[in-house]
Amino acid sequence: MSNLFENIISYPSSEAQECFSSLVGLDDIKEILIKEASFLLNPNLIKSWSKKTYKKEIKLLKIFNNRFPFFIFTGDVGTGKTTLAESFGDIIARKEGMIIYLYRLSLKSRGSGMVGEMTTLISQAFEKIKEEAQKNPSGAKKPSSGIIFLIDEADALAQSRELSQMHHEDRAGVNSLIRGIDNLSNSNLPVIVLMCTNRFDAIDPAVRRRAVEIFEFKRPNDEQRRLILEKNLSDIDFTTKEIDKIIKLTGSKKSKKKSFGYTYSDLTKRLLPRIVISAYPDKKIQFKDVIKIIENVK
Repeated sequence: MSNLFENIISYPSSEAQECFSSLVGLDDIKEILIKEASFLLNPNLIKSWSKKTYKKEIKLLKIFNNRFPFFIFTGDVGTGKTTLAESFGDIIARKEGMIIYLYRLSLKSRGSGMVGEMTTLISQAFEKIKEEAQKNPSGAKKPSSGIIFLIDEADALAQSRELSQMHHEDRAGVNSLIRGIDNLSNSNLPVIVLMCTNRFDAIDPAVRRRAVEIFEFKRPNDEQRRLILEKNLSDIDFTTKEIDKIIKLTGSKKSKKKSFGYTYSDLTKRLLPRIVISAYPDKKIQFKDVIKIIENVK
């Protein structure tokens, strides 16, 4: 297992709950993701809804049969993909009364380049996931647990086979990924596969087509940046006009040199900590210092 997965996380988790709540501006993605993931882990949920609402299983339910239990998160680095991937399991665990396990594929699974090594490691990872999930198959009764299989930096493993320079071992690895996803879709097991990438166009078309949902994560707009900045700057005597100025300066520019705004990560892990550091150890945070920091943060 050490070569296949990083630390296995179980939910509910108070830390994951806090991370999920901290992600602002992603409400639409969160809502659809939680519903879709819940249906995939426990198909009886949507059947129960149909019987409760229509007193029968409506025809539309058939389209939910044999769907690929597979999502793709795509977007710039720092837009919240991995944080959401590592925290939404907590919400499902609490809402459905299940234990959810997160298995994160180790990048070691790419192997050292030896013929057949990457293919073998990926196949072993899917087999292990299936083996664990079979201890609690979904079916007539509600499963007591489920698995989220996270493949971060997915373009390192699922790169398009159409690339002429692609090594045959990489092509074989992509084939192995596709077989693993296909196998899970026919197994009726409480498992979800989730890929995160900031290079969506590099992902093999056959992999992309299998995703039941492709969620695009964008840099925060003015309103979303306001939520973050007002939440964190509201108690240090900045005026509304000053916060408005900070919101504007952290947004996209018309300049060709920098036409894009701050990501969530830029705001919470770089800008806000640096604001505190600028004042420590003996003065209050000054608006003019914040402006200088914004001008210097790349």
